[in-house]
Amino acid sequence: MLVQDITSQFAQTNDFASRALFAQVNRQQQVVLQFSHYHAQQQAQLIQLCQQLDGVVQVDATKLTVLLTQTAARQLTTHWPQVFRDQAMVQGQLTQIMKQYDIYWQAGEKRFNLTDKPMIYGIMNITPDSFYDGGQYKTMTDVLNHVDEMLQAGADVIEVNGQTTRPGFKEVTPEVELDRTLPYIRAIKQHFPEAVIAIDTYKYDVMQAVLTEGVSIINDVNAFTDDPRKLRLMADSRVGLLTMHSSRDQEYTDLTSSMRQFFEQNIAALTGAGIDLERIALDQGIGYAKVAHGEQDYVMMRNIDEFNYLKRPMMVAISRKGYLGLLLGLKKEDRLPMTLVAEAAMMLKGGQILRVHDVAETKQMVTLLDRIDQGYWLATDHD
Repeated sequence: MLVQDITSQFAQTNDFASRALFAQVNRQQQVVLQFSHYHAQQQAQLIQLCQQLDGVVQVDATKLTVLLTQTAARQLTTHWPQVFRDQAMVQGQLTQIMKQYDIYWQAGEKRFNLTDKPMIYGIMNITPDSFYDGGQYKTMTDVLNHVDEMLQAGADVIEVNGQTTRPGFKEVTPEVELDRTLPYIRAIKQHFPEAVIAIDTYKYDVMQAVLTEGVSIINDVNAFTDDPRKLRLMADSRVGLLTMHSSRDQEYTDLTSSMRQFFEQNIAALTGAGIDLERIALDQGIGYAKVAHGEQDYVMMRNIDEFNYLKRPMMVAISRKGYLGLLLGLKKEDRLPMTLVAEAAMMLKGGQILRVHDVAETKQMVTLLDRIDQGYWLATDHD
């Protein structure tokens, strides 16, 4: 038996139905597999297995074609031996096919596999004016205790912030930002040496200073392209880049198409400067729209799957944001349920990095949704 991935073939035709299928497959993270050179018994077993995985199956005289989610296709790889014990070659082919759909994010010494489970990215604000918890953590003990809580609850990354970029923010100097962040970065590394530390900054001087302090990720709301020195600095480092789209300075006629163009150009600029693609993750910039009251933010929450074709991790950064409160008149301390619902919706459409204030609750949500996603009943009568 032979198996091949024919997904990309649908993009190479002018047939409308085929091209529409390819677009849908990309958005929904599906794959089209074609099996051939099998005998009748194998065909029956294969159809049964694919149907158990909720696949769409088409059979003709010489081959069997199946449409599966990528999660289901990986289940097919896992459960293949129990059905076809003499077909190790096919299992190897399936494994190799699915590797091309794996999503990794290289961040310093860490290489995160975000293929099946998202990253929980904990926010550690050390600013007096952050919109949600500004000024809440005032001492080193407060900060370290909160970092410990987040790590114990399941945070994969701790992001230190010394400059808020909330709407109407007041800029501080690089010196003030470093005074706010460096002592805590050093203390976190000392007390939690295995912790992966990120910093949210758009200033070149800050980026340059923290690269020698063990920071693994830099999150730039200006997408690293506003200062050519940033590109050279990033190219000479190993940190992961979180590059953000912002529309605070412009209005769009077609938001989704404009965002596609932005990310394609931004990725080209970063990789063209010598930054490995695997180091790049994307942020839609929810909360950074020129249009008020969340109108564009809700579009971004809906259209996150429109960027799955880029095959880069996409951040979900909506934790307790103000437009959620405007919808139902909720204070910031009452927005957790809405945050979790919105994060779940975006995660199911491809969001792989959950940037959150509430790590424990997010971990519970991720665990439940992952269990549901893996919930196939693969009973078989075959020995």
